[in-house]
Amino acid sequence: MLRSDQYLYPQCTPPQPLLAATLLLLRDRAPGGWEVLISRRSERASFAPGMYVFPGGGIEAQDAAAGHDVVQFRADMDDTMRTAAVAALRETLEEMGVLLAVNAQGAAVDPAAVQGLDRSTALWPQLAAQGLKLDAAALWQVGHFTAPPHLPKRFAVPFFVARMPHGQTPEPDNSEQFEAVWVEPQQALAAHKARQMPMMLPTVRTLTYLAQFPSVDAILAAVAQGPLWKFAPRFALENGKERSLLDSDAAYGEAAMVSPDGQVVHELAWQTERAVPLRKNVLRLTAPNANVMTGPGTNSYLVGEPATGYIAIDPGPADAGHVARLLDAAGGDVRHIVCTHSHADHSPGAFLLQALCVQRGLPKPLIYGLPSAPTARANSHFVPDVVLQDGERLTLAAQALEAENTVNVTHTLRAISTPGHAANHLCLLLQEDALLFSGDHILNGSTPIIDTPDGNMRDYIDSLDKLAALCCAEGVEFVLPAHGYVLGHAHQVIAKLKAHRLAREAKVMAAMRAQPDGSPQDWVALAYADTPQNLWKLAERSLIAHVERIRALGLLHVTD
Repeated sequence: MLRSDQYLYPQCTPPQPLLAATLLLLRDRAPGGWEVLISRRSERASFAPGMYVFPGGGIEAQDAAAGHDVVQFRADMDDTMRTAAVAALRETLEEMGVLLAVNAQGAAVDPAAVQGLDRSTALWPQLAAQGLKLDAAALWQVGHFTAPPHLPKRFAVPFFVARMPHGQTPEPDNSEQFEAVWVEPQQALAAHKARQMPMMLPTVRTLTYLAQFPSVDAILAAVAQGPLWKFAPRFALENGKERSLLDSDAAYGEAAMVSPDGQVVHELAWQTERAVPLRKNVLRLTAPNANVMTGPGTNSYLVGEPATGYIAIDPGPADAGHVARLLDAAGGDVRHIVCTHSHADHSPGAFLLQALCVQRGLPKPLIYGLPSAPTARANSHFVPDVVLQDGERLTLAAQALEAENTVNVTHTLRAISTPGHAANHLCLLLQEDALLFSGDHILNGSTPIIDTPDGNMRDYIDSLDKLAALCCAEGVEFVLPAHGYVLGHAHQVIAKLKAHRLAREAKVMAAMRAQPDGSPQDWVALAYADTPQNLWKLAERSLIAHVERIRALGLLHVTD
C-alpha cells in the first residue's frame, strides 16, 4: 500500500458523488442501423446547460420506496439496480413523456394511457389508479459512469438501455429538456466534433462505445450478459492542457498513482530533459532513444530521497547526456545502480553512471543485477559488480524528524527473478510502497518480444504467474515499466497480458496445423494476420519462442 507521506501533493477529500440514473431509448432504423433518443438541456440549467443528453436525473427517496405493486422487476436486479432503474423510468416520463410500463395483463401500456398521465404530479397513485406497473424488467444496465474526483459537483450514474415502446412519441417538457432528436451514434459524434451538438464526456464515450454495435438486438444481447463498461475518468495535463483519461487509456494508472485524490497537476507529455516526480521517493527520467522497439524511450528510475540517497534503476543506453541528467536529478547521490537485464537500452548506462560518479569525486556506486547468459547477444553482454539473487534486498535508510520525533525512513528494493524476456531479467519490488518496477517483462502499450535463445516463452509465462502471486501477496496496485506510463490494476494487467500471450499461442498452433511443413514466415502470416505486415519480422521472434514452448510442452500433440 502506498505510503501517504510519499504523496507529491497534499491529500484532499473529493466531493461525494450524487446518485443519478439515465436511460438510452433505442430504436431500429430502416433499412438498417439504429438510433438513440437525445435531447438538449435548458440553457438555464444549473448543471450542463445547453448540453445534449439522454433522459435521466437524480435518484430520489421515492424511487427506493417503489415496490412490486407499481414496478415490474427482473429477478436478477438487486436493490441498487432496482432503485436506479425506477429513477431512470420516472425521469424519462417527466422529461420526455415516454413511459415503459405494462398493464394488469402484462401487456405494454396503451400509448393513450401515457398521454393521460400528469407528468407534474406524483406518479405512483396514477399508476395504481390505472392498474399499471413501470417496466423496470425492460431495462438493462449497459455501464456506469462516475465523474472525476476533481469536480466540485459529481455524479455516479448507471446507464440503462431499453427499446423505445411502440406507438409513443417523445415530447420534451420544454422546461428541463428541449428538442428531442433521434440520431445515429456516428451522426451525433460527427455533430459533436463539428461543435454543432455539445455533449458531456460520458455521453460522448457512451455513444463511441455503442457505435460498434449494428443493431438494437445486438446491444440488448450483449448487455443481457452484464454491463459492458465502467467509466471513472481522471484528468491530467498534456502540454499544459487538461486531458481526460479513462482506465483504458495508457496514462490512466499514472494519473491515479500520482494524484490519487484527483488533482489535475501531472504533466503527461514525454520529454527527456527533466526527471518526472511520480512520488516523493520515485523519479523517472526517460532516455532519448524513442523508436518502434522502445516506444517513447527507456525509463530510468531513481528510488529514494535526499536524506537517503538514491538507487538508480536501468540507467539506460550508452548516452552520456542522459546519464549526466540522471545523476543531477539524484543530487549527485547515487548509492546503488541496478539493471533489470542486460539489453543494450538498459545496462550500458550503468557503467557510464558509475564512471561519472568517480569523475566528479563522488563515492563509487556498485552495479547490481544478474550477469548475462551465454545465450545473450554480443551487445547485451553484462557483468555486474554484485550478483543480485532472487529475494535479495537493497535498502536505503536515514533518520528524519517528524512532529518533533525522530523516525526511521527506509526504501527497500527486493529482487524478483523473472526470466523470459531475457535469461537474466529481474523485476524489483519497492516493499514499503508495494510498487513493482517491471523492466521489460511488463510494458505499457505493447507486449515484450521474446527473442530466443536468450528469451524463453515458457519462462516468460511462468514469471507472469510468479508476478501475479507477488501482486496478490504484497498488495501491488501499480507497475512501473521500462517503457511507457505507470500501469494501474497490476493484477488485471498481468492477467490480460498472459491471456494475450496464450491467445496468440493458440493462433500459432492453428497456423502450425494448417501448414505443418511451413516455415516461421508462413506461420507469422497466419498467426499475426491482425498485425501490420511491417511488424511481422519482429513478431517472428516471439512466434519462434511460442513454437519452442508448444513443442517443449507437447501442446500440439496433446491437442491433436
